[in-house]
Amino acid sequence: MQEHQVTIGDRTWPVPAPFLVLATQNPIESEGTYPLPEAQVDRFMMKVVVDYPSFAEELQVVARALAPDPTVRRVISLDQLAGFQAQVDQVYVDRVVAEYAVALCAATRRPAAYNLAGLAPYVAYGASPRGAINLVVAARALAVLRGRGYVLPQDVAELARDVLRHRLVLTYQALAEGVGADQLLTAVLAAIPAPRIDLARETPA
Repeated sequence: MQEHQVTIGDRTWPVPAPFLVLATQNPIESEGTYPLPEAQVDRFMMKVVVDYPSFAEELQVVARALAPDPTVRRVISLDQLAGFQAQVDQVYVDRVVAEYAVALCAATRRPAAYNLAGLAPYVAYGASPRGAINLVVAARALAVLRGRGYVLPQDVAELARDVLRHRLVLTYQALAEGVGADQLLTAVLAAIPAPRIDLARETPA
């Protein structure tokens, strides 16, 4: 994924831009499939949990299944998408926001240093530095979607679970006690207060 190319045997093909990889996990059927190594999982920006739909949502799904197939239309062009990507690169990230993202990741690796010693028995390995990078990149994209040219701490906090949940390697004790990554990240978010930033500052991180 990171190299933006695919190699089969002795041949390598570059992938076109934009390039996106999506993978699904079925929590029920696992026969014949194997978990990805932690290092490969870490290369995915997010792990988004999709639960069962609500009653109203499921009713709408059924109604759509009974209707004729809709006409597919293009919502955005590749040039427009490239423009949004360029816009994300221009979003301002204050140093204290970057420090907040790094602190959230560091707390999963050294919980005792952040008054989270109770988490230590549940986390074998915390989030890698790639987690902090992706957390800030995702927050920049969220800022663009919200019509801002700067990232706020709440952007980072709202994305923390999606960006970090798959980067935590839990211990057998966590699995035995039913403690999940989201519970641990909720504790981390509660223990590390979001900073207040001065929007008048001009120097990015």
